[in-house]
Amino acid sequence: MTMAVTAALVAALIAFDLAASASPNPFQAPPLLALGSGQAASGAHCAALPTAD
Repeated sequence: MTMAVTAALVAALIAFDLAASASPNPFQAPPLLALGSGQAASGAHCAALPTAD
């Protein structure tokens, strides 16, 4: 019974999310890997490198 209720809640959440949100635009998404693109890392722990102060 608990598994059925959980599955129903997950299905309802997914249905609500699909109905309420617009489809993503892949042309405005940030690159997954920016190797050699010249873009600086930002927004993650790897962007907070120690400085030589």
